[in-house]
Amino acid sequence: MSTLRDKVLFITGASRGIGLAIAMRAARDGARIAIAAKTAEPHPKLPGTIYTAAKDIERAGGKALPLTVDIRQEAQIAEAVAETVRTWGGIDICVNNASAISLTDTESTPMKRFDLMHQVNTRGTFATTQACLPFLKQAKNPHVLNLSPPLSMKPHWFAGHVAYSMAKYGMSMCVLGMAEEFKPLGIAVNALWPRTAIATAAMAMIGGGPDVLRQCRTVDIMGDAAHAILVRDARRCTGNFFIDDDVLRAEGVTDFSRYAVDPTAELLPDFFLD
Repeated sequence: MSTLRDKVLFITGASRGIGLAIAMRAARDGARIAIAAKTAEPHPKLPGTIYTAAKDIERAGGKALPLTVDIRQEAQIAEAVAETVRTWGGIDICVNNASAISLTDTESTPMKRFDLMHQVNTRGTFATTQACLPFLKQAKNPHVLNLSPPLSMKPHWFAGHVAYSMAKYGMSMCVLGMAEEFKPLGIAVNALWPRTAIATAAMAMIGGGPDVLRQCRTVDIMGDAAHAILVRDARRCTGNFFIDDDVLRAEGVTDFSRYAVDPTAELLPDFFLD
């Protein structure tokens, strides 16, 4: 399979950034995308809402279903999944993209922020996958894709931001366990993570000034890499912790300069990669 045409994707956090890039790449195939995100009204600092994302997806050739979802709320996830199934008859792909971040040390992390990261990242990923599972079981080539890093027990990746690392690795542990659990069902569960920092509005907001953003790649590399994974045979491609440029290199891509914000700048490595 080389296309996601008519596939139904349920993507959390797809109103902007990497989630929207994955949706847009699928839309160019003619996919149907449920945009499960919290931003129904414009954010004062971040561009994009579920409704602007829906317009972009439809302009790109896909179909869109904007759904207001706070993935900390189990009932909202369940209703969004139910509405997706009522609209399009099923779910083929679940993309767990929504994430909360706070790069603060132990003393500087309020428990409210700790809870937010664990509720969105780990619990939200688990709850969303669980809600989609009955429909993934019925799909022809079902995939779960988590935007999370390869697992590592190196202290370097915990020190300085223990709470965030725990929450993000929680998403990765879902990949490790669910890939094995769902293998008899033929449901692929994989992770995707960027080699370099990615230029998103969130990156700019948490301290990525113009000089830092120059050292990033665009969200398109993650959209293209996700697409390459999601068209693969689910029974033969599961339990992997993929890195974006490795995925595309395996697809024959040799020139990555088109993904660079500034091809002359040295790229900034992302977290969690040695």
